[in-house]
Amino acid sequence: MSEKRKIVVDGQEFEVEIELIDGKWEVSLGGKTFIVETDSAKRHVRRARESESSSMLGASGTISSAIPGKVVSILVSKGDLISAGDVVLVLEAMKMQNEIKASIDGVVSEIKCEAGERVEANVPLLEMIPENI
Repeated sequence: MSEKRKIVVDGQEFEVEIELIDGKWEVSLGGKTFIVETDSAKRHVRRARESESSSMLGASGTISSAIPGKVVSILVSKGDLISAGDVVLVLEAMKMQNEIKASIDGVVSEIKCEAGERVEANVPLLEMIPENI
């Protein structure tokens, strides 16, 4: 699934579409597609696979961000029923907007942040009651 990101190249900012495919980034800009390889892309694929395989083991109803940033928007309300993979909030970090997604199905029980608030990494932002309990 591709996503839009802002990147800076030689001091100039561009909005691009990126998608990680087989450990390589496909970056689309101005109708052209470029293949970008990095060591971090390979680590990202490995981490994504590890998190997918372990997402159901010990999955909790706590949603947090692995990086510090500013809460741009909260897309759910207390009492909302959400599914694993649903975007629940948008966090801005290093001038990039990151979608924070639910890891399990459940009901939002508590929202622990507000739009515009700066948050630290690994701090609970939302709490959910798992649907299967």
